[in-house]
Amino acid sequence: MEKISVFDIFKIGIGPSSSHAMGPWNAAKDFLVKIHSERTLSGVQNISVELFGSLAKTGIGHGTDKSIMMGLMGFEIESFKSNDLLKNIQKIKEKGTISLLQQINIPFSVDDNIKFNYSDVHLEHANTLKFTLQFKNGEVEKATYFSVGGGFVQRKGELYEDDEKSPIPYPIQTAKEMIYWCESTKKSLVDVSMENELCWRDESEIFQKLDLIWEVMLNSIFEGCQQQGELPGGLQVKRRAQKICSELLDESKFENIDTWLKKLSQQPNNLEVVTNWVSCFALAVNEVNASYGRIVTAPTNGASGVIPAVLLYNVIFRQQNSNSQIREFLMVAGEIGMLFKKGATISAAAGGCQAEIGVSSAMAAGALTHCMGGNIHQILMAAEIAMEHHLGLSCDPVGGLVQIPCIERNTMGAMKAITAAQLAMHTNPHDAKVSLDDVIITMWETAQDMMSKYKETAEGGLALQISINEPEC
Repeated sequence: MEKISVFDIFKIGIGPSSSHAMGPWNAAKDFLVKIHSERTLSGVQNISVELFGSLAKTGIGHGTDKSIMMGLMGFEIESFKSNDLLKNIQKIKEKGTISLLQQINIPFSVDDNIKFNYSDVHLEHANTLKFTLQFKNGEVEKATYFSVGGGFVQRKGELYEDDEKSPIPYPIQTAKEMIYWCESTKKSLVDVSMENELCWRDESEIFQKLDLIWEVMLNSIFEGCQQQGELPGGLQVKRRAQKICSELLDESKFENIDTWLKKLSQQPNNLEVVTNWVSCFALAVNEVNASYGRIVTAPTNGASGVIPAVLLYNVIFRQQNSNSQIREFLMVAGEIGMLFKKGATISAAAGGCQAEIGVSSAMAAGALTHCMGGNIHQILMAAEIAMEHHLGLSCDPVGGLVQIPCIERNTMGAMKAITAAQLAMHTNPHDAKVSLDDVIITMWETAQDMMSKYKETAEGGLALQISINEPEC
């Protein structure tokens, strides 16, 4: 059983993709750090990276090559300043060198040292990348990595790092086990989650990290509501969040995020206004993500707008705005995300968009139900409803970019989450015919049956119907 933390599900990162950008970034850094821990890099002559499967087919649009270079340079994703990305890439191109772990410069060509392999199709995982490091004395170091979704990576031949984690009092692999622990201990899901997390961090660190996650989520919404113009990549997609925000606030000005939140709190609480704002929140985050901005994987970058949108809806329109209420929302959402990570996948390359928007919608639905006062059965019922109505959703990014239909899908996932929570609160869960475990199994079986062209390859669906300019990023 994987020992997954809430902070594995929620990671502070940079757009546009967790599996195609953050994962390869982490893999590149891990490859060099492991070698450097055993020997010096001073004798390195050359490094090459080969991308396979979905990483090759949509890697350019997802910025995979850019992310790999940042990983080779040893940057930490969580602390990296997104504004430095293009500056660093330009410097590498102009000088024809790269600084490995910012310690040693070697010759490097973006076109020659990062190779996109479109022909090999018999892969252990749809997101595969191979590293080769050559030394001047003729020695070679090689490693294969799999980017398995949500920024998670697995090095071929190695056990998961979490095998070294401390044991937890309430191990959970399925929703059924989640119910068992909650009912047998008479604890809420938040309490169960907290006691597990306390095995790895103290309470103050847990609260601090949860608060930071919410801060980054909120900032990404606010930033997206400020930005105008087109998104990068060649599709000429126009940003919409700023226009919606401005129209809803009667074009009033706000100096900072606190002023903006105060104006939001004064908005009428009617259906049309609320739904417009939920869509605006989700669009804002994913427009930031699409432009290489700072977001939180929730549980992925492509689906990073759903949970912030539903959480801000809960804060503004349901006035559940205390630190403890926000933390509880995130913890419940994280626990539900773990069920999908363990029982199926959170990678669109492995499972289609049902594994990203569907999972994030289920996470948000369960968390919102908890905040509405729902019990563990209602929480899981809401998650089940949300995922059930995303089953079979394909991933067909136009131009290989995380823009069409990805950005709008976050608005749909957020609204489905709210609807699912409302349905669960007005239903006796014991009358339900479908369990969350049933849906997770079905999702995984659907993923395995889904044709590969609908799994983040840009070879099917909308990706074939829309005429586009050649992606530039």
